[in-house]
Amino acid sequence: MTVPLTELRTAPHVKRPVSVQTIMFNVVLALLPIAAFSVWQYGLSALLLIVTVTLACVGSERLFNRLAGQGNTLSDWSATITGLLLALTLPPAFPLWMGAVAGFAAIALGKALFGGLGFNVMNPALVGRAFVQAAFPVAITTWAPAFAPERFSQLIPSTLTAPLMTPPDISAWAKSAVDGFTGATPLARWKFENLTAEPLDFLTGQITASAGETSAVLILLGGLYLALRGFLDWRIPVAVLGSAALVAWGFQLADPARYPDPTFVLLSGGLMLGAVFMATDMATSPVTPRGVWLYGALIGVTTVMIRYFGGLNEGVMYAILIGNALSPLIDQVTPPRVFGARR
Repeated sequence: MTVPLTELRTAPHVKRPVSVQTIMFNVVLALLPIAAFSVWQYGLSALLLIVTVTLACVGSERLFNRLAGQGNTLSDWSATITGLLLALTLPPAFPLWMGAVAGFAAIALGKALFGGLGFNVMNPALVGRAFVQAAFPVAITTWAPAFAPERFSQLIPSTLTAPLMTPPDISAWAKSAVDGFTGATPLARWKFENLTAEPLDFLTGQITASAGETSAVLILLGGLYLALRGFLDWRIPVAVLGSAALVAWGFQLADPARYPDPTFVLLSGGLMLGAVFMATDMATSPVTPRGVWLYGALIGVTTVMIRYFGGLNEGVMYAILIGNALSPLIDQVTPPRVFGARR
């Protein structure tokens, strides 16, 4: 009688044949509608910015592959994701050469410096964004109007600024392109003028913002697609958005004349994009069941605190970077109970 052999292996156990390339490619697919809406909103300048930043990330990835003597890693799509996300966090009026600098910094400082994909401790796209926010503070707070009539026939004047040159002032052009253009984002208008926008304006893109911050519906649909495919931990965006809404609701109850309602907090700025596509980065987020809830809540609460009490009117980028930095500690203090052992 032949006894069947049982093969025993140590963890981790592969549950299904899903590769890094498959996961990353699906993230790219989820980001494409958001990028397309940005192009529809801001025209040729947004298209060129997305292409330039993405090519800068892909080119930098290949450069550091060669310098480190590694194989070509472009096929894993991670550099493409970094480029798309980074471009969507930048204002459409951002000069292309500065976008290229942002893409290089994202790969060099956020990824290659730590050894490549899986070894980075912070989201590379946000590292690149933080770098250009410090290097080009004026350009990164220069906004263009959405749905300008000639957005597909002419570029925003600052788009083709020569390298190392100061971008031109586009305020006169913006006001002539769209009547009633204020040049400020909804968050800035609330923080400095105590004015809020209508929720419908956020859903239809009728606001001034970064390239990928005005398509909340598409962001949520993209996140839902990834969650249903098992490529995104749904608990992280739920924790980020839920904690931010809860804190905002508490402040509004305490002083409704000063603080906006939770809907404004959730839809304004980059909170939605950051919660769904950046905080969920597998390489920089916790893996323990309780840790992901704590991590998400930390990001949501920190975002609201920076918006309400910080010098900046937006805090998503720094909140996620802080969460990334604390991710190993969160995993350490929230270990799951070993099967059969007492807590």
